[in-house]
Amino acid sequence: MPSVLWWGRFDPDYSRNRILRKLLGGLGWAIVDFHPRFSAVADWEARARRLPTPDLVWVPCFRQRDLAAASRWAHARRVPLLFDPLISAYDKQVFEREKYPESSEKAIRLLRQERALFRRADILLADTAEHARFFTGVLEADPRRVHVVFVGAEESLFRPGEPTENTAGEALEALFYGSFIPLQGAGVIVEAARRYTGPPVRWTLVGAGPELAACKQAAAGLPNVAFEPWIDYAALPGRIRRADILLGVFGATAKAGRVIPNKVFQALACGKPVITRRSPAYPEGVADRPGKGLIWVDGGDARGLADAVAGLAGQTGMLGQTGREARATFERHFSETAIGQSLADALATLPEPAR
Repeated sequence: MPSVLWWGRFDPDYSRNRILRKLLGGLGWAIVDFHPRFSAVADWEARARRLPTPDLVWVPCFRQRDLAAASRWAHARRVPLLFDPLISAYDKQVFEREKYPESSEKAIRLLRQERALFRRADILLADTAEHARFFTGVLEADPRRVHVVFVGAEESLFRPGEPTENTAGEALEALFYGSFIPLQGAGVIVEAARRYTGPPVRWTLVGAGPELAACKQAAAGLPNVAFEPWIDYAALPGRIRRADILLGVFGATAKAGRVIPNKVFQALACGKPVITRRSPAYPEGVADRPGKGLIWVDGGDARGLADAVAGLAGQTGMLGQTGREARATFERHFSETAIGQSLADALATLPEPAR
């Protein structure tokens, strides 16, 4: 049985990590964890602890700061290194948070640093094709080393519930949940609720984050908008199943067009219709196509979102069919079976001893 050393100060319970660790076990890999005390000198700690040489070193998502030491240790032992960044630090600071102007010295330095880091990996995982294009085009990663493995959802938790019928005249619920960051476009949802003129709909926003206060202020006086505090992860599937329509992300930035958020995977897994922004991040045959359980609007388009919700609310008899289409899309493209095959294909590019 080949072994993989998961390296760094990562969270093993983060959903991306849990899904991939489960799939690795199913592919026959034994997982060993190494949580160093200090990321920058973790290779020295690994040598002091005399870690056994694995067949693969894996640096999980968000752990750019662990990558340099992991690569020094791995390459000294001629062991391949896989990095699953999930996000680019440069993309986040420059294009999402707009903390540094693209032409600024700090942005250029960050870009140079991340390019050097990404060159250290023998395999790079990207969670969407758009992120893969960003890695190869902007971060100059070798295209032969970049493989798309979607995030998906934990199928043991996120699954369809018992079908329910809407009582005539009863308001449907359009549900958003998230961390209220600009990429998610929660303000667009509130503005859509303000413009809404269709059949009765309750717009519920769950969570907390930097844009929550502004959203509450914008929703003042709107009886069809409600806010709920964040709920435990284990309770999230049930909350999704109680809603009628799930809302994805609606930010207008280029960064928002590179992602497929967790909430979209989770809602599709629960067999719920999803309205979200158009994006080439989705697989071919799904992006901007009807009949896939996804209804597309342009980023930042509150009027388009209001019309999309009204379209679903006006055809309540079709919600069940749209939900079944959503689940079919999940099973075809984002299930553990589909993601496991993508992961297996990526690992198949390793040198023969590691495979």
